[in-house]
Amino acid sequence: MPSYVKFETPKELVPNILDMLSVAKDNGKLKKGVNETTKSIERKQAQFVVIAEDVSPEEVVVHLPMLCEENGIPYAYIPTKVDLGKSVGIEVGTSSIAVENAGGAGEKLQDILKRLPKHAPVHKAVAPVAHAKPAEKPAHPQPHAKPDEKPAHHAKAEKPHEKAKK
Repeated sequence: MPSYVKFETPKELVPNILDMLSVAKDNGKLKKGVNETTKSIERKQAQFVVIAEDVSPEEVVVHLPMLCEENGIPYAYIPTKVDLGKSVGIEVGTSSIAVENAGGAGEKLQDILKRLPKHAPVHKAVAPVAHAKPAEKPAHPQPHAKPDEKPAHHAKAEKPHEKAKK
């Protein structure tokens, strides 16, 4: 199992996920590929993310599970990129899919979410971290330049043809 795979999606759930994606591609809204999936997660538009387990190099998708967890978005794994691509009607494999709107597959998606393993990461929005107060400004701001200093004066550069006239 690759290092980015944090839990095993039950084998009996894999066909359901692929079927749900196949239905959602017709009248839902899907984002295909790592870049589009990442944007969908960051914009909190993804409802569910599916990641292929056979991605090489792993660095391509290693950030997706963490992003999903940070944004409270459920995710699952599919064994191959080719299966993932075929399920959404593309002839080549794809490393990831973000479901933004399941369309007619809404019930199927809800069923999948209920059946994800209990040991899968908790899919709740992470509470914002309380930030420290910004440093207070001093009561008397320090001037940037001394009052008697004058700005630097730069002589106008002469153009080569002006030098020749002199």
